[in-house]
Amino acid sequence: MRVLVVNAGSSSLKLTRLDERCTVTAATTVESWRGEGQLEPLAEFLAGCGPVDAVGHRVVHGGSRHTGPALVDPVLVTYLWSIRHLAPLHNPRALAGIAATEKLLPDVPAVACFDTTFHATLPPAAHTYALPREWNERWQLRRYGFHGLSHAYAVRRAAEIVGRSVEELRIVSAHLGAGASLAAVLGGRSVDTTMGFTPLAGLVMNTRPGTVDPGLVLWLLEHGGVPEPEVADVFEHHAGLKGLTETSGDLREVLAGRAGGDPACALAFDVYLHRLCREIAAMTAAAGGLDLLIFTGGVGEHATEVRHAVADRLAHLGIDIDTELNRVTTGDGDISRRHSTARTVVVTAREDLEIRRQVMDVLLSD
Repeated sequence: MRVLVVNAGSSSLKLTRLDERCTVTAATTVESWRGEGQLEPLAEFLAGCGPVDAVGHRVVHGGSRHTGPALVDPVLVTYLWSIRHLAPLHNPRALAGIAATEKLLPDVPAVACFDTTFHATLPPAAHTYALPREWNERWQLRRYGFHGLSHAYAVRRAAEIVGRSVEELRIVSAHLGAGASLAAVLGGRSVDTTMGFTPLAGLVMNTRPGTVDPGLVLWLLEHGGVPEPEVADVFEHHAGLKGLTETSGDLREVLAGRAGGDPACALAFDVYLHRLCREIAAMTAAAGGLDLLIFTGGVGEHATEVRHAVADRLAHLGIDIDTELNRVTTGDGDISRRHSTARTVVVTAREDLEIRRQVMDVLLSD
């Protein structure tokens, strides 16, 4: 089955065509995509990429209703529109991608693949917020978790790299990019994660702060005189590494500033690393131990300095990486020392392959 993977980001549109052998035969990224009204880039890609048998859409939030991939139909679209506020930067864009491809490929089946699906297996103790039960039930408040498509692929691929069954491993998967999250995986199932009801919680990210004291947010609103729209804008776009350094927030820029003696960049990296190491240890506790640590995403694959620092600080968890392997590895590979008790693996992020797998599962099961 030849699958078109549509990944509509907060401003960009990524298109990938995979053939029957899971080979990428065409791919492009539209850096500034205005939405479903801008059909030209998609039409141009489809004209040159070859036949398409199915479409798979990455959708960040599936809400409480969808714990697995789902065939796109009017009922699904209506529901996703009703929960757009749960991922305001991403779900409306995914809906725009769905609408655009429906116009250009009206007879081709499409499947929505959710980043929240992988974490639907979180046990109640991990996903329940200590809020009034009536609130939790009325508004379906819970830890949903995100980056599930990336985590799902990385977990399976990393187990292949170390030659073991995923079901027998205690895993911490670290998706580190502009957005970042960890997942604790036991028996192949997500049992804890750092993101929560929205993608704002957890690790320090490029422009997002990660977890902050909710009392701090209330103080800003009630006593700091900061309007709610400004709080929301800062938390989404101007916090994290960007807020601490007044750079773009790209970790490469922060590391360059740190190397050049910028104290703000040095502090930002320390804050980033402190939270990352603390949460890896927490995910290890949730998994009942650590057999396999996975680095994926742009930072996870390329920031050798981050991987080295994590291994150095968490050596007590059995993490011990080979310095030379860490230096040269930017794709799939085991960077552990031979006798380390916890293996450390780098996995190239391939959400497209996970989306294709889920599209096949939905369409071939009908």
